[in-house]
Amino acid sequence: MLHLGGEQGEKVNVEAGDIIVIPAGVGHKCISHSGDFTVVGAYPNGLSPDLNKGEPGERPKADKNIAAVPFPTTDPLLGREEGLRKIWVL
Repeated sequence: MLHLGGEQGEKVNVEAGDIIVIPAGVGHKCISHSGDFTVVGAYPNGLSPDLNKGEPGERPKADKNIAAVPFPTTDPLLGREEGLRKIWVL
């Protein structure tokens, strides 16, 4: 089970075959998982994680960094023309 969206977010059950794309700035935490659960983190175009934990003073810089993340050039499963490329709202 994952908790997505920070304190006001939702708890989501994840099953084999599920793909979750978490946009920059969305809080997320693994609450529980089976022994065969795997996370594959991908940061496209040479980007790297920018981990914040909601500490005082993080917000102004985090907002700036989130706004600077580029629109994805491809959907991780469906490629250049489908998936995120069609539904992502700028």
